Amino acid sequence: MKKHVCVVCGYVYDPVAGDPDSGVAANTDFADVPADWVCPICGAGTDQFEVED
Repeated sequence: MKKHVCVVCGYVYDPVAGDPDSGVAANTDFADVPADWVCPICGAGTDQFEVED
């Protein structure tokens, strides 16, 4: 599972941590986050994330 970074604001989605405040459990791969999940910082959609180098 790789981290993904929001290209809009720089937020890093860490699959180990997930995003429990938004209903995404820990150990959830980015490919498995709900389609309506958005960046908790800026509200960008999943299409605005790239794999972190």
